[in-house]
Amino acid sequence: MTSPAHSGIPPRVALVLGGGGLKGFAHIGVLRALEERGIRPTVVAGTSIGALIGAAYVRGLTVDAIEARALSLRKPDLFRVNHLGMVMKRMLSPALYLEEPLQEIVDALAPEGTFRDLAVPLLVNTVDLERGSQVVWGLPGLTDVRVTDAVYASCALPGFFPPRIIGGRTCVDGGVMDNVPALAASRNVDAVIAVDVGSTSLAAARRIKDKGFAAISMRSAQVMMRSLGQLQLASWSGPPLLLVRPPVWKYNWFSFVHSRTMIDAGYAAACEALDNVGDTLYSASGVFPRRHVDILVDQDKCTGCGMCAVMAPGVMAISADGKAHVTERALDWSRADGAFVNECPVQAISVEATERDGRRHQTMEFKIVVD
Repeated sequence: MTSPAHSGIPPRVALVLGGGGLKGFAHIGVLRALEERGIRPTVVAGTSIGALIGAAYVRGLTVDAIEARALSLRKPDLFRVNHLGMVMKRMLSPALYLEEPLQEIVDALAPEGTFRDLAVPLLVNTVDLERGSQVVWGLPGLTDVRVTDAVYASCALPGFFPPRIIGGRTCVDGGVMDNVPALAASRNVDAVIAVDVGSTSLAAARRIKDKGFAAISMRSAQVMMRSLGQLQLASWSGPPLLLVRPPVWKYNWFSFVHSRTMIDAGYAAACEALDNVGDTLYSASGVFPRRHVDILVDQDKCTGCGMCAVMAPGVMAISADGKAHVTERALDWSRADGAFVNECPVQAISVEATERDGRRHQTMEFKIVVD
């Protein structure tokens, strides 16, 4: 892959593809948008399905081929209950589903051989369960393992698929610690393009307690991933980062009926971000794009719990009457800002995107994120 031809993208750019179950099909649309603009990443990093699609891209599969495989995928191709393990081992069974279907998909898409054999650097994010540490295969000193093993482990959501032993480490889905591994990919690059498809924006999950242990476990993992992702982006100090966030938050992580929609959403979001990037990725640092926003507090709803003031002391405070108020109403925000808005227990805080002249642009529910 050569240096990007797009004028708004610096020569050395990392592409980071986040986890998010089948929402990650949006990554395919992102790849198509990059190709149309002649943008060739110098390093590709990913977690879970982001690692799988990134590996397929590094292998040299065309976007058309990756898309065709995604559109043909059906539930039995991936999820086959480990009935024997559940009966024989009961609570000691390592996972709900068999590893073979996932492994077959990985083998069909990921490159053969080790990370040393790759023409384009690939970083695959996993977590070592025994040590409780993040392991990014493909980094220096972590290249002499099979790519397919690392990609499988990155996709092995704990409890759903069995872990994989790699180099003596018991590895699972990297989203447990870092669902969008932008920091790991930021070394020796001029800019980062990070694609978040499923962790930082959550729709409400109604009657979750009635949907079984798998749904409860999955929802808990999503909440954890969102919190960790917001923390990383809020304190971002690496090279300029273009955050692409396709609007796929409302779809189920393992829905097989919206594949085309999610691919198209990724394409549209990437086109918008890339065509409006300007020269922002040539700045010193920061998360882009940025928008002017106003923060509003519904005083009738506010209970004065104070969480907003604790989480964002530079923006929110509690008045003498015990209600929350905004200390700095007009702000210049990126998609990484404003995590505290979603934490209001009574949804008393709202955000309005505005034009630079102060005119209101649109009011948005924050779970959709200020775009």
